[in-house]
Amino acid sequence: MRALISVSDKNGIVEFAKKLQELGVQIISTGGTHKTLEQAGVKVTGISEVTGFPECLDGRVKTLHPNIHAGLLAMRSNPEHMKQLEELKIETIDIVVVNLYPFKETILKEGVTREVAIENIDIGGPTMLRSAAKNYQDVAVVVDPRDYDLVIDELKSGNGISLDTKFYLCSKVFAHTAHYDTLIAAYMKRERQDNNLPETFTMTFEKVQEMRYGENPHQKAAFYKEVVNTDGLLSSAVQLHGKELSFNNINDTNGALELLKEFEEPTVVACKHANPCGVGTGENVFEAYVKAYNSDPTSIFGGIVVMNRELDEKTAEEINKIFVEIVVAPSYSEKALEILKSKKNIRLLAIENITTKQDENSYDLKKVAGGILVQTIDSKLLSGELKTVTKKQPTEQEMKDLIMAWKIVKHTKSNAITIVKNGQSIGIGPGQVNRIWACKQAIEHAVEFLGEDSLKGATLASDAYFPFSDCVEAAAEAGITAIIQPGGSIRDNDSIEACDNHNMSMLFTDMRHFKH
Repeated sequence: MRALISVSDKNGIVEFAKKLQELGVQIISTGGTHKTLEQAGVKVTGISEVTGFPECLDGRVKTLHPNIHAGLLAMRSNPEHMKQLEELKIETIDIVVVNLYPFKETILKEGVTREVAIENIDIGGPTMLRSAAKNYQDVAVVVDPRDYDLVIDELKSGNGISLDTKFYLCSKVFAHTAHYDTLIAAYMKRERQDNNLPETFTMTFEKVQEMRYGENPHQKAAFYKEVVNTDGLLSSAVQLHGKELSFNNINDTNGALELLKEFEEPTVVACKHANPCGVGTGENVFEAYVKAYNSDPTSIFGGIVVMNRELDEKTAEEINKIFVEIVVAPSYSEKALEILKSKKNIRLLAIENITTKQDENSYDLKKVAGGILVQTIDSKLLSGELKTVTKKQPTEQEMKDLIMAWKIVKHTKSNAITIVKNGQSIGIGPGQVNRIWACKQAIEHAVEFLGEDSLKGATLASDAYFPFSDCVEAAAEAGITAIIQPGGSIRDNDSIEACDNHNMSMLFTDMRHFKH
């Protein structure tokens, strides 16, 4: 038997090659791998001895030769193939051990040039892998160092490598080369700064975590991450305490983080079922947390709390008074960690660059039966200047609260209404089938948790335009004094007139934020 070994990742390769040699397998190798094996005392045949042609062009061409690919692709059960090999004096290759130039590692380096990235695109490696995998009945092809022991164990059995194992190894090859080629295509698209959606849509992800189950216990699930710079994103979080995150934990936490990234001042977002249930801003994270908690002390129980400043001892003590599933912060004081770790079931995550936003050309994906919906992320908050369409202008404080309400409503499931006063969400109405229900729900929540007076002088945001003036009337009755909404309804004038009649201000954004 002959094995061709050419690897970029050399972990375990010397031990594997030695075991193959002990089993009587002849080793063929190239370039750096040849040198590594030879220095370790493995008897190695150089690739040029097999091809009869020297490696050339700085190693760009070494395995692209008939003596290699005929030896890989010849079907042993086909007499004509074997006859041709004999006539051409070409020997078969029975095992291929190849992993590819480190393209991913190269493009993730800061400041990498296009020339360096392209030089790390492997050509001969994928070609050998595909040749060997296509002829899997006769060739065992190993792309993953974790499979070295499997191959050795089967060879030691005396029965050779089984067909089932060869097919398993073959399937890993095509997954590996597809992943590799997709990384290259994605890099090329980014280099061209092409923001258009392509005719064929291909993305690749790497598994971060296998999960016990999905949304429900009868569903299988795993967490995968994109192969890009993930600074500030959930896939780059470091877990400091608690059991592993579930499917729902990750989905809900991601929603909270995306809202948090809208704020620069000290802010705390409490989230439940991917909707915000309380948001507070303040001079410090403690003040922000108290506001977020008081917004809805019922829903925050068992929820997720994220913040954009270091979590201190005082805030940790306050959080520890209730049960929350997850806390996320850029960092924790030593004492805060000690306090929070006293609860076994809380998960503590640190995301160092928590305010870093996704690239605006990132994709949002939604799977539907038989297909996938793809869009760029909702990266903008406003389309331009806000327009005051009423006689009354908002006050300075109302303007601050309107912008905060607009940030929150952007990340609340449609139909959505949010009410804000003095840097605190006081009512959130998410996911209703009509807008007036969302409005009434937000008002009812404010009354329940903060009292009727909390609505006096408050501001309200709607993720889409008002088709009728009913939400304005409900807001006026509650004591709300300023509204922000996209505008664009054929009945906008009804809402504007209602605001004027109640001495309220209304701003149009000319941009909606549906979130389904």
